[in-house]
Formats: sequence, C-alpha cells, structure tokens
Amino acid sequence: MAESLFSIFIVLAVVALIAALLGFRGVAGLSANFAKIALVAAVILFVVAFIL
Repeated sequence: MAESLFSIFIVLAVVALIAALLGFRGVAGLSANFAKIALVAAVILFVVAFIL
C-alpha cells in the first residue's frame, strides 16, 4: 500500500512541476497539496507497518 502511495506522490509532484512551469497555478497548487497528503499517508503507513 505504501509503495502505491509513493508512486502517486511522484506522479502528483511531476504534474505540479509541469503545471507550475506552464503557468497553471491552480492546478499546480492542487496537485502539490494532494502530493503532500499522499506522502504523509505513505510515511504513516510505512511507520505503522514497520512497528507491527
């Protein structure tokens, strides 16, 4: 599960970078926010899986 969240994070981060370069600030900000959420969720799941 954490691996798929990391891949989602990477895709959203790339989308945010491309959108920012093209001047789409709304799309870039939204993608960056979703990427942050996916990264935090992946880290939490990784820590929980490591502890258990």
